[in-house]
Amino acid sequence: MSVFYVTAFGTVHTALTADMRFAAEAARIADVKARGAVPQACGPAIPEAPARGCFRVVETFGLYPKGADDWERKPAGHDGRKTMELQDNFGEMLAHAARRRAPAPLSSGQIAMGRFYRDLHERHRSAGLRCSSVETMSGGSSGTAASFMDAVLADRERLDVLRRRIGDGASRHLRVIRPSKRGSRTTISDRALVDMVCLDGLHLDAVLRRHGWSVKGETRKAARMALAEALDRMMGPMRRRSVTAASFGEGPASIWDQVA
Repeated sequence: MSVFYVTAFGTVHTALTADMRFAAEAARIADVKARGAVPQACGPAIPEAPARGCFRVVETFGLYPKGADDWERKPAGHDGRKTMELQDNFGEMLAHAARRRAPAPLSSGQIAMGRFYRDLHERHRSAGLRCSSVETMSGGSSGTAASFMDAVLADRERLDVLRRRIGDGASRHLRVIRPSKRGSRTTISDRALVDMVCLDGLHLDAVLRRHGWSVKGETRKAARMALAEALDRMMGPMRRRSVTAASFGEGPASIWDQVA
């Protein structure tokens, strides 16, 4: 039996010397550190953390007095530093669209709904873990066993409501694409699409590939529209806009009372 060694650079060797092993390990560690590198503009107080994930650098601004009656806009970061803002897959979608000067793939309300579903799911799954705080659960204040179970059951009920709104079917935008065009006979259900994007943190391209679909403009657009409609349904029924008049106190005076 032959043993082959593959270095971090993809080079294959039949045997590795000590120097080669040390060099490969040093290259691996350097690659890991590079993933967690902190931009110099954010200051030295932030530790390097490769597990931090994707982030973007944001500069905060504030209004400061300028003279007696004027104001000016200046950077408001501590010691002139910028801020690191963690990004999830929704933030990456918005960043990719902004770089292409394209419209946002999802509305702010749809993104908020997806993040709420993710946070609710994570909170419910961590309810049985020890050292999990009851105060972070919805409705948990007193810290008793009854209030803890009430909070867990309330989160479970909310999840059931959201999943019923998602449904078990597949969107018409995905069903109209023939298997000969999409490259697979597998159907992507709305529940699988929402869970893979919101809970697993995948992009639409990754969802298509996992189902064996070809990744192109037509399938991307169909998946995006299916996801948007599912997130809209999760928000629940929306009331139509209506005009309501209300009077407080004695109400407005009649225009006829002002006639001389």
